[in-house]
Amino acid sequence: MYTKHDLSQFDEGRIVYVRPVKTKDLPEDVQAGLVGLDEIYAVHNSDGERLALVKDRALAFVLARQNDFAPVTVH
Repeated sequence: MYTKHDLSQFDEGRIVYVRPVKTKDLPEDVQAGLVGLDEIYAVHNSDGERLALVKDRALAFVLARQNDFAPVTVH
């Protein structure tokens, strides 16, 4: 299992950042598909590009690992 303190074995380009996002801060067309959710999680690459939006933090980490990325949390 990867921890936020054990990232030395990863290429910097393979790290992604997971952070919570308030649904009210997303575009209206995205909000339309998120009825009933106040917060979701975004996965970003090292350039800040959003790669994915998912329902919960655990799913964000699974998605990242399934695509050979090392996820870390950002506040």
